[in-house]
Amino acid sequence: MNKWKDIIENEKQQDYFKSLKTFVDDEYTKKAIYPEKKNIFKAFELCSYDNLKVVILGQDPYHQPNQAQGLAFSTPKEIKNPPSMVNILKEIETDIGVCHTLDGDLTNWAKQGVLLINDVLTVEHSKPKSHSNKGWEIFTDNIIKYISTHKEGIIFVLWGNPAIRKSRLIDQTKHFVLTAPHPSPLSAYRGFFGCKHFSQINQILKNQGKKEIIW
Repeated sequence: MNKWKDIIENEKQQDYFKSLKTFVDDEYTKKAIYPEKKNIFKAFELCSYDNLKVVILGQDPYHQPNQAQGLAFSTPKEIKNPPSMVNILKEIETDIGVCHTLDGDLTNWAKQGVLLINDVLTVEHSKPKSHSNKGWEIFTDNIIKYISTHKEGIIFVLWGNPAIRKSRLIDQTKHFVLTAPHPSPLSAYRGFFGCKHFSQINQILKNQGKKEIIW
């Protein structure tokens, strides 16, 4: 049984999502919207609910052609790494000494139990945050609340203020929350570099007797 499918199906029945779907469907018919429509929920397809270990929350998808693939921060391996991805890879290497994801495609993270979701799951070409306040934030909130309620020992990684605000939705008596500035060039030097989140995540997983993530 695909648990995510059931959870998302339940959200789709809500009034807010019906309005959101109308808006998003209309946008896809008129404009260049990312990611491809079939990849909107890709993060949930690649990361098994039963194997969920880590949630990394981004803001909204990359807004240039061929970058967004439905996983927060990730890009297809043939695409040049965007600045945020460059900084993430730099921090991994500094933190744990080796990085296995130099091509920027984070599919393997997802398959290991890392849910890579953005606060907003779609965006218009060259217009960051263009699909904010249309309903996606409610969807993401509900996903986080569901995980918080029904799981235990999940590591939530919140980068940047919009993501950090989500910490109020998480029961921190039974989950772990790691926060840092966003990895974009605008804020990475304010504390993303040196946050050591990747080694911290693996130490927490190790303490729980879970398999560590190959970053």
